[in-house]
Amino acid sequence: MTMTMTMTMTGNPEQAIMSTTSTRRIGLLLPHLFVLGMCAVMLGGFVFQFGKWEYPCPLCMLQRMGMMLTAMGPAWIIAKSRDGAITRGDYATGFGLSVITALLSAIVSGRQVLLHIAPTDPGFDTPLLGLHLYTWALVTFFIAALVAGAACVMSDEAAPGATGFTTGSKTVLWIFAAFIAANLISCFAEQGLHLLLLHRPDGYRLFEFLG
Repeated sequence: MTMTMTMTMTGNPEQAIMSTTSTRRIGLLLPHLFVLGMCAVMLGGFVFQFGKWEYPCPLCMLQRMGMMLTAMGPAWIIAKSRDGAITRGDYATGFGLSVITALLSAIVSGRQVLLHIAPTDPGFDTPLLGLHLYTWALVTFFIAALVAGAACVMSDEAAPGATGFTTGSKTVLWIFAAFIAANLISCFAEQGLHLLLLHRPDGYRLFEFLG
């Protein structure tokens, strides 16, 4: 139906096919950019953690997990595109999961914002451009939910009908896997062998235990 409408407007079957192919290539590019965007936000968290030695609190760790879960749906789309053609249902399912996880994760960010909303409260750790990282996380989750929701609405036009980006897709998936591993290692090093992570961590308890 989409191709028929495009043919009607262009009057040229070859242009219609090119237009549809271009739209679907962009549709396949979107999950790649989505995953890389989430990785970029997590990289910013690592810059504060290792550059400023500001250790993430339990709520910060939950928000990082939320970012990984939000990127999991698009990552699944990318992985599936390497095995065969992506259907409209695949595309909508992947980004639909992102909408759900982004909104649930926004609750965690919102809770931390409310914990430090008092005018006399300096907030947790150093702000960036006037906002603390948990506020930026809240903004990130809202943007992610909007983008993923729009992708679901446009899934009929954007869903790729063929595979593509073979090398690029593999690279993005490896980058995402590296961030998952880095966060798991970071959390384990900070928590150590204790059952709970400290409310305001001041170091890596695993190394203290081993030392």
